[in-house]
Amino acid sequence: MAVYTERKAGSAWADFIGEHAQVLSIAMFFLLCMTIFGLSSSTFLTTGNLLNVLRQAAPILIVAVAMTLVITTAGIDLSVGSQVALVNAVCAIAIGAGLPWPVVVLLMLALGAGVGAVQGWFISYQGIPAFIVTLAGLSILRGFALYLTEGYSIPITNVPGFFWLGRGTLAGFPVPALIALLIAALGFVVMLRTQYGRQVIAVGSNMEAARRVGMPAKRVLASVYVVAGLASAVAGMLIAARLGSGSSNAAQGFELQVIAAVVLGGTSLMGGKASMLGTVLGTMTIAVIGNGLILLHISPFFTQIVTGAIILIAIWLNTKLFDRGLRIGKART
Repeated sequence: MAVYTERKAGSAWADFIGEHAQVLSIAMFFLLCMTIFGLSSSTFLTTGNLLNVLRQAAPILIVAVAMTLVITTAGIDLSVGSQVALVNAVCAIAIGAGLPWPVVVLLMLALGAGVGAVQGWFISYQGIPAFIVTLAGLSILRGFALYLTEGYSIPITNVPGFFWLGRGTLAGFPVPALIALLIAALGFVVMLRTQYGRQVIAVGSNMEAARRVGMPAKRVLASVYVVAGLASAVAGMLIAARLGSGSSNAAQGFELQVIAAVVLGGTSLMGGKASMLGTVLGTMTIAVIGNGLILLHISPFFTQIVTGAIILIAIWLNTKLFDRGLRIGKART
């Protein structure tokens, strides 16, 4: 009886590791990064610096939550950085034209949703691969931002309510970080507790099978790009509020950071598997690495190389070492 109980416990532990291997891996890697940078720099673990990391990571986390839905459907959105730049620029132009900032916020959300809906229509209802559609969007939307701003930065002045969204604090906590955490919590609930979340996973696992059992597969697929557009709009406005300006050059390379955070967190590029907790940890890992390298006075020209190498190693550890550990665990049980 004791042997049976021990074997059952060992099997349950192996199953737990197998189910949560990548999240456990990125959590361990995140803690390792925190420890290394904390020991290497006396500034890293200060309250001010950690709050600054959260503030700067907020736009990436917001879009990464939406990108988790997109990638879960076996799709990709390469245009999120350009969407952020377009919203960032149009937001500054609209406020400069005298529109009340709450109205501008609603208009930018509508703009983001509209861009996402157009891309989702091409992908879902016209059967064009997401890579092609969003690659075109990356160029077109950035081009629109450049055209509207003529390459200049558009200042935003005398809008304290809007600035509070990007610079303010609530109970000592940065407002952008609070917004990002609320959106991440909503992402958890959607994926784990709602029919829509289950439909997203089903579409990513097998879209044709989902359609045959009566799911609105095409509508679900299109909707995740609308969500990505909304998230990009929120991120674009937060960046504009924090910097006090809008620019077509905003969010350069943003899409790569977002996709890296999602994949680093364990969401499968093949679709059908998602981890919102992993996305949060992946986002914070990337933010911590960037901040830590700056505090260690690593050349900014070298930072991208180091960050990319660390991400590659972390993902390799996810896919190799934990899978090997799981096989050993199952063999022993």
